[in-house]
Amino acid sequence: MDWIPTIFEGQGPLYLRIVAAIADDVASGRLVRGQQLPTHRALARTLGIDLTTVTRAYGEARKRGLIDAQVGRGSFVSETTTRTADGPPRVTIDLSMNIPPQPVEANLDLRIAQGLAAVRGDAGFSAFLSYARPGGSDEERQAGAAWLHPRIPSARADRLVVYPGAQAIVFNVLLTRTSPGDVVLTEAATYPGLKAAAARLGVRLVGVAMDEEGVLPDALARACAAHKPKAVYLVPTQHNPTTATLGPARRQAVADIIDRSGTVLIEDDAYGALEPQVAPIASLIPARTYYAASLSKVIAPALRVAYLLAPDDGTEQAMRSALQATAQMSASLMVALVTQWMASGVAEQIIRAIRHEAAGRQQLAARYLTGTRVAARPHGHHLWVPLPPQWTREDLIVHLLRHGLAVVGGDAFAVSDDAPNGIRVSLGAARNRADLAQALQVLAFALKGPGSGAQIV
Repeated sequence: MDWIPTIFEGQGPLYLRIVAAIADDVASGRLVRGQQLPTHRALARTLGIDLTTVTRAYGEARKRGLIDAQVGRGSFVSETTTRTADGPPRVTIDLSMNIPPQPVEANLDLRIAQGLAAVRGDAGFSAFLSYARPGGSDEERQAGAAWLHPRIPSARADRLVVYPGAQAIVFNVLLTRTSPGDVVLTEAATYPGLKAAAARLGVRLVGVAMDEEGVLPDALARACAAHKPKAVYLVPTQHNPTTATLGPARRQAVADIIDRSGTVLIEDDAYGALEPQVAPIASLIPARTYYAASLSKVIAPALRVAYLLAPDDGTEQAMRSALQATAQMSASLMVALVTQWMASGVAEQIIRAIRHEAAGRQQLAARYLTGTRVAARPHGHHLWVPLPPQWTREDLIVHLLRHGLAVVGGDAFAVSDDAPNGIRVSLGAARNRADLAQALQVLAFALKGPGSGAQIV
């Protein structure tokens, strides 16, 4: 056989030790993506154990996302790894949450363990269990600034604040820049987290017209003149939900409008690291931009580490104070892990693996949705699907749910009552490409119209 697991004694039931051996060999590279595993019977014979134990081990490994079973072909190392959900899912395949995929090449389990071991070796864990300076230490800020520097040459540690996630940045910028009743401009469809923060603070959001490239400069200029906004919030790269990405000329036009109007930009660059060749608007007007970059969409959501690049030193101090008042500080041990990854180059290795997996999923989607009008980016995590005339948004979503597929409708992102008529499909949320293919098949059938016979097969 090509692979025989190394089974250690005295570490729980035998079937779980086989699962642990699979996980270890995937992490070490001894088992690679798509590699075929021995049949149940062959492995049982080689190890001298009963067939039931191997069957149980393979079943548990499949639940944990380590392997995939293909009818008539056998068992294969999964394309991605994932943690088993705590309870039974309400839908068969949930493509409603916009999260990065977790390819085997990212090796997150192993890299987390190695990163924490390095942190422990350098300073010990206890060094990170007390209160820390809000906004990060000099070393943590320098690591963040170095990571941002290739895309924003003006990035400096003395203008950077480490936050526990981009949502905290958005809330705190609104908290410091606005008062109840003030206007903030944004795209006609926008990030639901901005809507929630604005509603909590009594800020009025005004949507600005978009096209397939993103916000329209002329519409933005008119809105600035009419509303005198305290800020403009934009997601100019891989816009959520439409995937629109501003080109260089339009980025310059938007920067000029914001500069002339005397307002500030809140640039949410959640997906920017997936397109490192695209220069943020912050690189054009750094003194007028609150620039937010987090790891949630480019590594993993539970890494609650985000970087705010403030317009100037005084604003940086104000944002530190706002952070202290609302959340005190980021989780020190988590920031230490990320800082170690930044300094060692591991963060970029993980992001490259996720970018590669995202590209593969986009190619898969393009094949299944051939002939369907879809907006996408080559390395993006989601699709925007404008609805064909035979479907209403509500009817399509309900139809898909009946067939085990969850997506998000445009109404979740609408700034006004005029919701964009489409759905967001999050490719990264699928456990692996096999599950994604299954979901895309359901979606493709459904988009042909009611009665097309959509089913999960």
